[in-house]
Amino acid sequence: MGIEETSDSRSDSGDSGALAEYFGFEEHGTDLRTEILAGLTTFLTMSYIVVVNPAILSEAIQPAGVGPGRTFQMLAVVTLISAAVATLTMAFYANRPFAQAPGLGLNAFFAFTVVGALGVPWQTALAAVVVEGIVFIALTAVGAREYIIKLFPEPVKLAVGAGIGLFLAIIGLEEMRVVAGDASTFLTFNPVFASDPVAIVSVVGLFVTLALYARGLRGSIVLGIILTSLMGYAASALGYSAFPADQAPPGVTLKGPIALAPSVSATYDAAAYNIAPLAGAFITGLQNIESFSFALVVFTFFFVDFFDTAGTLTGVSQAAGFLDEDGNLPDIDRPLMADAVGTTVGGMLGTSTVTTYIESSTGVEEGGRTGMTALVVGLLFLASLAVVPLATAVPTYASHLVLVVIGVVMLRNVVEIAWDDLTYAIPAGMTILIMPFTFSIAYGIAAGIVSYPIVKLAAGEAEDTRPGHWVLAAAFVVYFFVRTSGLLQGNV
Repeated sequence: MGIEETSDSRSDSGDSGALAEYFGFEEHGTDLRTEILAGLTTFLTMSYIVVVNPAILSEAIQPAGVGPGRTFQMLAVVTLISAAVATLTMAFYANRPFAQAPGLGLNAFFAFTVVGALGVPWQTALAAVVVEGIVFIALTAVGAREYIIKLFPEPVKLAVGAGIGLFLAIIGLEEMRVVAGDASTFLTFNPVFASDPVAIVSVVGLFVTLALYARGLRGSIVLGIILTSLMGYAASALGYSAFPADQAPPGVTLKGPIALAPSVSATYDAAAYNIAPLAGAFITGLQNIESFSFALVVFTFFFVDFFDTAGTLTGVSQAAGFLDEDGNLPDIDRPLMADAVGTTVGGMLGTSTVTTYIESSTGVEEGGRTGMTALVVGLLFLASLAVVPLATAVPTYASHLVLVVIGVVMLRNVVEIAWDDLTYAIPAGMTILIMPFTFSIAYGIAAGIVSYPIVKLAAGEAEDTRPGHWVLAAAFVVYFFVRTSGLLQGNV
């Protein structure tokens, strides 16, 4: 692959000496050009969050006296600021190529379950996010989070990357409208594929990107995104439009609505940059809380964020070659601290939990190996504040086809699993299968962690387990009981 070159084949002539020394380009076999390209790739792949996060949170967060349009814009600004703070912390403190932003799934839990179904005031929900972040900071500072992650059974660690790859591929194929929801089979090939320009442009773009990637062309992923976007705009100019999602055949659910060519305005209203109605609202939320319900909300935010982050860091690090011989990420406490700081700052500003993004794998596959990649992503988030709508100029299907490319590449991680040993194959297989089928990294890890000590005990190899394995398995059982017993309603 083009990304697996040695440092000898790369030129440092364009590198800034200070940046090269600070981030350790030579040590990590990279250069400035590669890191910038990797950062741009990651940013383009996850830029959708600038629109998606406000769209979800604005269903719940409604400051008094502020209209829905301005609320949406304020949330976009808060999304960018929190993502920039967290990602820049990752760059300078952890020196890792991981990008962060408010997490999908957790923002839906925030809006539709905590605020919507449970009727918790949005200010109180923000307070729960802040409390979760502070707890994470404390646990990370004393090494507790790192210790728990090291307790992950080896087959689970080795399987996370492949599970995330399948997870990414399904997300990408759905956004590309190659697959659709089905009432009978849950997932099916898009029955109106030939009538849907989004699907056709996406598939053409996917194969172009795969061809460029297989050719070993540096920047193939970014080039694929750009070419697909241009094809979409050209098709729109010719009068084509996406097949309407509400006209899908009976029993089929198409992802939508999707724009073949997103409409982009110049700038946001200047008033939207006044985020005072959101920033600090969590302080109000700490007043007159009901202790038990508040603790359950904090617990759920905490549990899902913890294992989502752990899984993402492990899976992306495996693809980057960061893991040691025991499957652990050296100095993992640093990216974990960056994640905790991002969550705390995000809650204080007015957004849901900030987490490490699996889209970071796209930058890693482009060769990103240091915090310089994260620095580029963070700076692009900040730059987007000037003209926020331009961050949405790339159609979602164009950026998401990259997830399919990366998903395919990440499947190669399964070769490291000892499939001939059932005590490894079962937890590894459960991790890989459950993750995409439940749309949750945390649930996939849970399946692997719960099954590992059970199969080891059944095989007469209980001596291979540690007390911590049983504690983690029991903790997941308790978590699933809480999630499904009616104590919390809705789905994350």
